[in-house]
Amino acid sequence: MTSKVDEALGYEQARDELIDVVRRLEAGGTTLEESLALWERGEELAKVCRRWLEGARARLDAALAEEAGDEAAAEESDSE
Repeated sequence: MTSKVDEALGYEQARDELIDVVRRLEAGGTTLEESLALWERGEELAKVCRRWLEGARARLDAALAEEAGDEAAAEESDSE
């Protein structure tokens, strides 16, 4: 479950924190409990990033569909 604070994170903030979490996990030297907490945090941050990217993809797809519709309408009016 993503917290309200995580939902307020921007993509770049979540990505940067996720990078830090991965570095800390890769470096080792943490207890099992700390590693699990870092892993869980990383999963939440990855979800935040995924939602941002999915939203960006949806906006891009909508813009491309609108542009394609505008071009089709222009071509149709030109052929009349």
